[in-house]
Formats: sequence, C-alpha cells, structure tokens
Amino acid sequence: MRTGIHGLRFAFGTLSVLRVRVERWDRPTAGRAMLCAPLVGLVLGAAAAGAGALAAWRGGGLLGAVAALSVLAGLTRGLHLDGLADVADGLGSGKPAEDALRIMKQSDIGPFGVLTLVLVLLAQTAALAGQFDVSPWRGALAVLTAAVTARCALAWGCLRSVPAARPGGLGAMVAGTVPLAGALAVTAVSALALAATSDPLPPVAVVVGTCCAGLLLRRCVRRFDGITGDVLGAMAETAATAALVLLAIA
Repeated sequence: MRTGIHGLRFAFGTLSVLRVRVERWDRPTAGRAMLCAPLVGLVLGAAAAGAGALAAWRGGGLLGAVAALSVLAGLTRGLHLDGLADVADGLGSGKPAEDALRIMKQSDIGPFGVLTLVLVLLAQTAALAGQFDVSPWRGALAVLTAAVTARCALAWGCLRSVPAARPGGLGAMVAGTVPLAGALAVTAVSALALAATSDPLPPVAVVVGTCCAGLLLRRCVRRFDGITGDVLGAMAETAATAALVLLAIA
C-alpha cells in the first residue's frame, strides 16, 4: 500500500499543478505512477467537467467547452499541449532522429506545432460544445471521459517494450516501466468505471482514444527511436481528441 501511495503522489506531482510531496523519484515508482495516471485524469476531469457544466448552464455549450478545456490546461500547466506541439514540430521537420529531438527540446514552437495545436483545440472545442448543447451532464461526462482516456494512454507509452529516445528527462524516467498486463488492467478498469454511468459510448471512447494514441506511439518510436516526455503528452492529447470526436459523431 505504501508503494502505491508513493506512485500516486508521483502521478499527481508530475501530471498536475496540485501541490503533492513526492518522496520517491525512481523508475519503479514512476511505473506505478503511470498506472495511477487515470486517477489523476478523474480528479482533474471532474474539476473541469464541473466548470464546463456551470458555464454551459449559464452561457451555452461553446462557453462550457472553453471553460472545461481552460481548466484542464491550467491544472496541467499546459504540459500535454506543449508536448503535442513539440512532437508535431519534430515529426514535421523531416530531419534525422537526433536533429528532430533537438528541435523538440527547444523552447519555441514552430509552424507545425502551431497548426497542430490550433486544429486539435478547435476539434476538442467543437466536439465538447456539441455535447454541452445536448445537456450540461452530457458535456461533463464527455470532459471526464476525455481526461481519463488521455491518462490511460500514458501507461501504453511506458510499456516495457518501448525504449527512451534519449537518456535524460521524464521520458527516460518512465520509459519501459509498465507491464502489458498493467496497461490492459488500468484501461479496462477505466472503461468499466465509465460504464457505470449507463451510457455505452464512454467505454468505447476509452478504447478508441487509446488505440489512436497507440498509432502515434508507433510512429514516434520509429521516427525518434523511442519516447520522450513530449511524446507522452502528444499521446494524451491524441487520445482525448479521438475520444471526444467519437462521442460527438456517435
């Protein structure tokens, strides 16, 4: 139980702005943290869902979507969005792995990153606005589903079969720390938990979003010879976007 608590603290301390004392910083704890990541998504998603539902109730679906996404971005310091932009610049550069990784590590954002951020945020906003227009509850459930799905994807990015692209950074700390059975378990538990809402779509959205993140992971491993923290962030945003789009069109 104590090791699980250390992993949970690591997860909240790394993946959110919540002030949590991280007492252990090692690879076993990092692996447990990635398995605890959906719980972080549950807490952050609940806060964003509440803000979005309140804004939608008073100001309409579009305002609710913007409020929810803003809260999620604020509670994560924009960590995943930054990773998405960096990966887009790295993939779009067309340069060898070492040069692409150097581009991703730079603090500025290039044209591929800007374009990707704009398109992804537009897609997320449009999908969520439609859900909030149906009802505040429907929109809140969509926010919660997206937040949990995004963190399920992190476990798959840290499978033991996936190497780190470079020796330093968060990616090197968490790469190769999660067993396949663990990733399957947290995804299944997350889907079953959302199934308790009596809506059949959120569990399907978890699976679809995770699979889409897996496609990005495959591309990044081939391109960069492994993962970085930016790749994990990009996987989270890809999973969330895919989940929201599925909920919107289904």
